[in-house]
Parts: sequence; structure tokens; C-alpha cells
Amino acid sequence: MNKFHLHLVSDATGETLISVAKAVLVQFKDAQPVQHLWSMIRNEASLRQAIDMIKENHGIVLYTILDRRLRSVLERECRAAKVPCVAVLDPTMRAIADFLGSKELGEPGIQHVLDSEYFRRIEAMSFTLAHDDGQGSEDLAEAEVILLGVSRTSKTPTSIYLANRGLKVANIPLVPGVPLPENLFKVQKPMVVGLVASAERLMQIRRQRMLSLKAGLDGDYVDLDAIRREIREARRLCARHDWPVIDVSRRSIEETAAEIINLYQRRRGE
Repeated sequence: MNKFHLHLVSDATGETLISVAKAVLVQFKDAQPVQHLWSMIRNEASLRQAIDMIKENHGIVLYTILDRRLRSVLERECRAAKVPCVAVLDPTMRAIADFLGSKELGEPGIQHVLDSEYFRRIEAMSFTLAHDDGQGSEDLAEAEVILLGVSRTSKTPTSIYLANRGLKVANIPLVPGVPLPENLFKVQKPMVVGLVASAERLMQIRRQRMLSLKAGLDGDYVDLDAIRREIREARRLCARHDWPVIDVSRRSIEETAAEIINLYQRRRGE
């Protein structure tokens, strides 16, 4: 009974629907959706093809279609077939339209236009990739966020996620015995954030990493006491320079990035 067909019908790429569906379905641990994506639905011919498949595979329809005529066709056909049909953006659009006292543009796919925000994200991604794992340290002052962390604290994936949100990020590993770039301690513009995790968690991740590389499990890299020393030193470094520290032990990449964005926005508002 927990396996069902989920139809996502969009007049654009469908990314919004995919994100909404993912966010909702994670709350239902036994749900087993068979997902069907019908994207770029902008005429009745393509909509009819989607409707035919919806009728063959009853389930739930989530849609983002702005064209009123196409919406009416989809809703009418779903009612006739007794298939639940939900316009996922309507409540939010109505609330914002009422608040602003204006009407939405009604242009499908407008969020994907090549505007200044799009090019900012591309620029941020290029910068972040060029400043991964200590690279490009000579121009750290151009970063907006600098992440510091001992090995396996998810510096790179967190940096990529933040870059996708338009932030220029550099990440620098904290390696025992390896000096940090001198200009790190002189930067004014970037917000520096330390990433740490529990020693036990790091030891587990590092051991798995070494096993995947078919490497030995000897040495300080996977030694619990040595890892604890690394974490203590990382915390002391951040405390000396008044840099915020985030413990990523029980956080997803998205949660860590959200906390960093909150810190960044508060800092900009100071």
C-alpha cells in the first residue's frame, strides 16, 4: 500500500516539484513513490500525453503550470479519473500576491533566466572550485566565506553547496604540522568559520576512507587520541581569532550550509 505513482507535471524543468516532493516524502519513511516527471508542458498536446499516462498509472499529481487553460484541462481530467491533483505553488503565490497587492507575472520557467543572479552563482562556483582544499590561497581576501576544518569535516561539499547559493568560498584543511597561509590572518572581508566533528565520528569516517583506498590503519590520522588533539587545536585556533565554530557531527551538508548562511547574513547586518 505504500508504493504509489507520483506524477510531477511542470511547464518548466520540474526542479521545483522534485524538491518539494523530496522534502515531503522524507517525512514518510515507508513511502515508495514511482516518480514520473512531465516537464516543459506548454501546450495541450504534450499535456494530453502526460494525462494518458496519469490515467494508466493512478496515483498523485503535483503540478506547477501557470497557463490557466492547461491547468483547467489537467484538473478536469484528474477529477474525472479520481486522481488527487495539487498545485504546489498556489498557496504561496496567493499569499505573496495578497501581501504585495499585485499579480504574478505568469511566465513559466522565469526562475531559470540568465540574469545577474545566475551569473553570480557561476562566478561563485568557479571561485570555489579554484580555492578547494587550500588552493589559490594568495587571493583569500576575495572570498566571502572561508571554511577551516580538520580532515573529513565535509569542507568541500559544504563549499560547493554554498557556491550554488552564490557565495564565493575557500576551504583550507587544518593539518598537524602544516602552517596556514599567512594572509588568512589578515583578511577583513571574508567570514572565517571552523568546522569540527566528534573524534569518534571522524575516526570512523577516516577509517572507512583508508579502507576504501586499501591503505593501512596505522598512524595519527586514524588514532582517536591524535584526532582529539586535532579538534582541540582547531577549536583553540578559532577561539583565538574569534571565528565561529560549527560541529558537523550530526548535521547534513544542507544544515551546515544553512547555519553558515545565517552567520553570514547576521555578520552583514552588523
